[in-house]
Amino acid sequence: QDDVRSIVGMVDAWRGGADIVYGVRRERTTDTFFKKNTAQAFYKLMNALGGDIVYNHADFRLMSRRTLQALMAYPERNLFLRGMVSALGYPSARVYYDRKERMAGESKYPFSKMLSFALDGITSFSVRPLRYISMLGLLFILISLVAIAYGIVVYVEGNTIPGWTSLLVSVWFIGGTILMALGIIGEYVGKIYKEVKRRPRYFVEQTTGMQEPHD
Repeated sequence: QDDVRSIVGMVDAWRGGADIVYGVRRERTTDTFFKKNTAQAFYKLMNALGGDIVYNHADFRLMSRRTLQALMAYPERNLFLRGMVSALGYPSARVYYDRKERMAGESKYPFSKMLSFALDGITSFSVRPLRYISMLGLLFILISLVAIAYGIVVYVEGNTIPGWTSLLVSVWFIGGTILMALGIIGEYVGKIYKEVKRRPRYFVEQTTGMQEPHD
């Protein structure tokens, strides 16, 4: 389905100094309405969560030798290549092409696999969902404080049902406290997660002024 003629443009971009050349679809006219919109939602969600992936790019790309060697320096086993290649940081370019309709067979990515792929991508490149738990817990605590103030007002006015205020406040406050505690634990888990991956912190693109060591 990918246009092999666009490889010529990829090679030209590589000769022009790009170490990574992404093959990017101009549009998704060959996809169904459901697949088109779920794919767009996936790209937007990944970028919102901190995963710098190229929109409408799958796995059709050209990579130089040094980018492949850099990619091999990643020791992890859960390989989300679309995010990992972008994270290498080498000069890149894009070549746009039109993807043809499938001539035979069926897509190997039904909804279940697409969902699994999206979860792998999110969990491989972002700890923000753990951070959102803390934010949600803080929101619940703020709501409980508002509920406390509201409960005091209606209690003074004598418009309360016995036990209603204490139940409302306790549910919101305890729930928010639990979520905050989970979020704090999640922050530590996220740091452990990043350390376990042992990804290289940087790659040297080029060196200048190097001298040969003396005997």
